Amino acid sequence: MREEEMKKELSAESDGIIEGRNAVIEALRAGTAIDKIYLAKGETDKTLGHIASKARTAGVVVVEADRRKLDNMSRTHAHQGVIALAAVREYVTVQSILDAAAAKGENPLLGVCDEISDPHNLGAILRTAECAGAHGLIIPKRRSAGLTAVVAKTSAGAVSYLPVARVPNIPALLKDLKQQGVWVFGTAADGTTPLYGADFKGPAAIVIGSEGDGMTRLARENCDFLVSIPMKGRISSLNASAAAAVLLYEAVRQRGE
Repeated sequence: MREEEMKKELSAESDGIIEGRNAVIEALRAGTAIDKIYLAKGETDKTLGHIASKARTAGVVVVEADRRKLDNMSRTHAHQGVIALAAVREYVTVQSILDAAAAKGENPLLGVCDEISDPHNLGAILRTAECAGAHGLIIPKRRSAGLTAVVAKTSAGAVSYLPVARVPNIPALLKDLKQQGVWVFGTAADGTTPLYGADFKGPAAIVIGSEGDGMTRLARENCDFLVSIPMKGRISSLNASAAAAVLLYEAVRQRGE
């Protein structure tokens, strides 16, 4: 193997990228924690079908992607129509996060990421949530970054300490949290609850919307409060991870009083 090819393979490995049919099949067979598998769109190949079936049985998210996306993701340029992203740690259940808070005698403080697709933003939110003493983070299975190597690096190690749950549907999750007595706070520029008028002392879930569009309509509709962050400058919104930091640390301030 040429030195350049070896470097590419080592780079892919360090970023948790598994390329090629045999490599992905072996990873599934070995029980490697896989965050997501990308398959070439429109392929009817039996081997790719077998990979998709095995992945879904294992609860792995399978996404169809066009060849151009796969080519851009690929480091080895020999992906054979399939690329897997390894997860740096296992996901937990939402209930286990709530149980851990109860065991400490604390009101749960949760971060909920509503379609945060940028892994650097997700990593930054993870880092902030861990520093703020949140009990866990919840992300959707689709249209979201997952616990990949890039997220882990950006989190500066926080991914090793903060439990992360992954759910099929964020609005359904918010409904369930509300039934369990958790107050749901969303961020919105037109929110009717000013940041410093919100009460985060009780059981609280803070929903952070996507980088471009903010919260989805259904997530927004399932919030108890829409919180507006004061904006004194000429730009009307904060980056998603900065908004998460502002709300989480207001919760820290209130809970420390």
